[in-house]
Amino acid sequence: QVQLVESGGGLVQAGGSLRLSCAASGRTFSDYVMGWFRQAPGKERQFVGGISRTGGNTYSADAGKGRFTVSRDNAKKPVYLQMNDLKPEDTAAYYCAAAWTSTELIFTGIKGYNYWGQGTPVPVSS
Repeated sequence: QVQLVESGGGLVQAGGSLRLSCAASGRTFSDYVMGWFRQAPGKERQFVGGISRTGGNTYSADAGKGRFTVSRDNAKKPVYLQMNDLKPEDTAAYYCAAAWTSTELIFTGIKGYNYWGQGTPVPVSS
């Protein structure tokens, strides 16, 4: 079992920055690919970015390319989502997710992950 807890969300003005953290506990953290997703009210949950189990590969979805960066510290177990130049359309609840893998692949679909945090809200005001 892996337990995930997000933190760092909160109200931010357009153009501002936030760094979300995802604290992981349980199994060997470096065996898990980590993903960040977001879900706006009335919309489906969508992939934002992810990082491979060793941290060697990262991938950001188009909506966050150039603005969002995922990183991890396998020694201390947090995963981070650095968000810069935030826009009102980035308003959503943000979730981190984990999945065991023996590869360096990054999963972009919801079904690829079997552990989820409870989410942290990020409202962006215009």
